[in-house]
Amino acid sequence: MGGVDKGLALLDGQAMVAQVIARLAPQVGSLIINANRSQERYAAFGYPVWPDEQADFAGPLAGLQAGLRHCPTPYLLTAPCDSPYLPSDLLQNLAKALQDADADVTVAVTIDTDTQTQQPQPVFMLLKNSLLTDLNDYLHGGGRKIETWYRRLNYSEALFSDDHAFRNINTEEQLQQSPRRTK
Repeated sequence: MGGVDKGLALLDGQAMVAQVIARLAPQVGSLIINANRSQERYAAFGYPVWPDEQADFAGPLAGLQAGLRHCPTPYLLTAPCDSPYLPSDLLQNLAKALQDADADVTVAVTIDTDTQTQQPQPVFMLLKNSLLTDLNDYLHGGGRKIETWYRRLNYSEALFSDDHAFRNINTEEQLQQSPRRTK
């Protein structure tokens, strides 16, 4: 993205993070944002902003750790700021799968329309806040892969039929080619 903070990149004249917030806010009781730069700009959206706690870059798990540490509820729902099309029933479907399986974490899974294979979408997850200690131990032990972490746990998967709802925008070209936002 040419050094631009992805969450603040404009899609249809609005920051992608604002679009993600608009999709998540009706589904949850409270929101927090994990950001390691542009914290003042993210705070302008009206929600608490927390940086990663890890000194080294630990990827999505470091953001998950910050989210769990500051989560005011027993469960944390996660979604990345570069996926503005996330489903309006994300929490509902993840919560049902979590409850049905009596799991500690549930991950979104889609069917790739080209290959017809299941694709985990691990940055879209619902998990118990009580997993913070386990995640801390995993990170302190050098673990960095999100799938390796959650697959060690009592996890379940929630199947979503619309794989396009989970697409993320990583480049300026993808941003320009992205279809207009749907309701």
